[in-house]
Amino acid sequence: MAKYKHILFFSQIGIDAIDIVGGKNASLGEMYNQLNPKGINIPNGFSVTARGYRLFRKMNNLEKPLKELLLSLDTKEYSNLSSIGEKARNLILSATIPEEIQDEIEAAYQSLSEQCDINNLDVAVRSSATAEDLPTASFAGQMQSFLNINGTAQLIDAVHRCYVSLFTDRAIKYRHDMGFAKLDIAISVGIQQMVRSDKAASGVAFTIDPDSGFENTIIVNSIWGLGENIVQGTVTPDEWIVFKPTLENSDLEPILKRQCGRKEFTMIYADKSISSSAENTISNTDTSLEKQNQFSLSDKEVIQLSQWCYKIEKHYKKPMDIEWAKDGLNNQLYIVQARPETVHGKTNKQVRKIYKLKEKGTLLAQGIALGDKIASGKVRILNSPKEGHLLQDGEIIVTDLTNPDWDPIMKRASAIITNKGGRTSHAAIVARELGIVAVVGCGNATSALKNSQEITVSCAEGKEGNIYEGLLKWEIKEQDFSKLEMPKTDPMLILADPERAFELSNYPNQGVGLMRMEFAISNTIKIHPLALCEPEKITDNAIVAEIAALTKEYEDPKNYFIDKLAEAVSIVAAAFYPKDVIVRMSDFKSNEYANLIGGKYYEPDEENPMIGFRGASRYYSDFYRKGFALECEAMKKVRNKMGLHNVKLMIPFCRTVEEGEKVLNEMVKNGLMQGINGLEVYVMIEIPSNVLMADEYAKLFDGFSIGSNDLTQLTLGLDRDSALVSYLFDEENPAIKYLIKETIRVAKRFGIKVGLCGQAPSDIPQFAKFLVNAGIDSISFNPDALIKGIENILEAENKKKNSNVRKLNYGNNIQK
Repeated sequence: MAKYKHILFFSQIGIDAIDIVGGKNASLGEMYNQLNPKGINIPNGFSVTARGYRLFRKMNNLEKPLKELLLSLDTKEYSNLSSIGEKARNLILSATIPEEIQDEIEAAYQSLSEQCDINNLDVAVRSSATAEDLPTASFAGQMQSFLNINGTAQLIDAVHRCYVSLFTDRAIKYRHDMGFAKLDIAISVGIQQMVRSDKAASGVAFTIDPDSGFENTIIVNSIWGLGENIVQGTVTPDEWIVFKPTLENSDLEPILKRQCGRKEFTMIYADKSISSSAENTISNTDTSLEKQNQFSLSDKEVIQLSQWCYKIEKHYKKPMDIEWAKDGLNNQLYIVQARPETVHGKTNKQVRKIYKLKEKGTLLAQGIALGDKIASGKVRILNSPKEGHLLQDGEIIVTDLTNPDWDPIMKRASAIITNKGGRTSHAAIVARELGIVAVVGCGNATSALKNSQEITVSCAEGKEGNIYEGLLKWEIKEQDFSKLEMPKTDPMLILADPERAFELSNYPNQGVGLMRMEFAISNTIKIHPLALCEPEKITDNAIVAEIAALTKEYEDPKNYFIDKLAEAVSIVAAAFYPKDVIVRMSDFKSNEYANLIGGKYYEPDEENPMIGFRGASRYYSDFYRKGFALECEAMKKVRNKMGLHNVKLMIPFCRTVEEGEKVLNEMVKNGLMQGINGLEVYVMIEIPSNVLMADEYAKLFDGFSIGSNDLTQLTLGLDRDSALVSYLFDEENPAIKYLIKETIRVAKRFGIKVGLCGQAPSDIPQFAKFLVNAGIDSISFNPDALIKGIENILEAENKKKNSNVRKLNYGNNIQK
């Protein structure tokens, strides 16, 4: 290889060369040398070093005027940022790259073309700041990249324009925001063989959940064509959530969830031009409806890509933000960039601020929530960052899409809402990094909202970001887990929404004591299971069309129910893995089932559904047997195909022992047998008959879960929904406590686990004390009550311990 003063090929670069070639190129060199031999495809390339940029600056006498310009920047209001940036860019653009650097670029380009056996190789040209991609700052998207560059003239122009991009308004302000203003930030330029993703797909991947910081997943986003659309947030990508602990087991399915995005545009190569300019080398086209409805990667490719990302993370020993591309000519995947993830590495997971709305308003729009905060203010619709001067401090930016040009004005907004974009787009990354409340991918935000309208933006209700009319009230509770001792009695969570599972797994817990299957059915699946098994009974064409639209990806619509339910449960099981996750089989009442799509064609009209056709009674009945079979298939997929053996199943509202036997037999018919792969089946204790026959239930089931709400209702003979008798509803009633104590006693005698799900142990310290003294194994709480519940358990355990010490001392004194 020829000797160069200002060029280093990837084969000559390692991660310790950040000060020479910047973070991006140092990482590419590191991966090319260390991971390419291990089977990870890294396109070859070279870098123009920071030394070359400094020579360019010196030879053109730019150092003094640039320094004076930047010193004149208003660093409080940034009122002159645009003019300073424009003057700096003009200085760079009017300068000339020294001939010796141009000669070296030409020679290195020819050498790279020869190595790739292609005459005049197409290359990607990317800026790489010498402080770029440090663990404290992403610098993602702050400088420019140029794709589909061909020939020496275009390449030198692209390098020059990369130098210019060091002084974009956003790059100047970002350096001040991140504390790099006084550093000698230089720029290196990476030139890399272009992957022909214009004929295939490209995207990004995170080796950590970018919203919650959950570390056991890899999030893969993908679109058709070149990757700039996903970085700029102009499209909604496909998304896969992949589980690391099962990723390297070829017998298991590691993909927890798939989401087909709209992928509205496809960026491709523009027609070849004789122009020497690096601009206008790509073009954006509308994606066909057919391709919008197709996944842009196969499951096999997602798994391969995830395995590579996992190896990259283990090599760097930190969570990574990775860009990848698929070549449409050879159908091979490639890693084109990798940088440290910069948001969750800085957060203290032991201290959390919990945001909660205290009231609800009219829902105006929905999109993808970034983070878990709430903000409110007046709407400011902006068509481009050039209109940034219209934004008043504290207003909410509403726009079609965001890109790095928005960075200088985003800090002045209380929130940002966009029509387009996914949760791994550049704008989403920056919003998280700056701590701004953001909802992206709404589709209709700019038409649904009006200038100066007062709204509340809530990201505290799961993955769905909700925009409400009016300035709603909310509360913030700070919870510090760092000094919270874990009690002997297991504190577990009651969980309905799978979308919050990754976030909630960071709370102190010993697993999930109750996952309600109904939430996934009503919110994700939406269709009555029998409407998929017996569709001929539906006569309303509108309902038939609605079901067809939801199940369009499935040849057999029943698989839609199985897959979506399995995804919801697997997300929770993975979040808390390897801790127990107890999944309660469906416990809708008939009136609730009737509200599902198509439900009115199947459900009876009952006078009192609360004590009617619900729970176990449905599972073995000729009426619902087919629906229960779909539930079982989903659970079998989670446990056997995906390997999530921490899932236990629970049967609700089992009125008689005989009914329990019938349900267990029905489960066996559907491939779910106790003991196989460690399967345990619990039963809810929520009817007085369950307690009276507890010995017999203990012989059938592997554990008890006391449902204190239904047990109180049915023991005292009152409707818990009736305001007229609500004053009588009391879990501390002696009759209720007797039944609970008896249940625990039987469980202990048979050596099976027993827990309780309910609000009382967190609200009433005395009730927690009663349960602890009775010897219960676990208590499950709603997320907002968990910390208070743990404190009550600890207090009860300490009192019990002190009481036992006093008894022991008293006994010793008697003996003396």
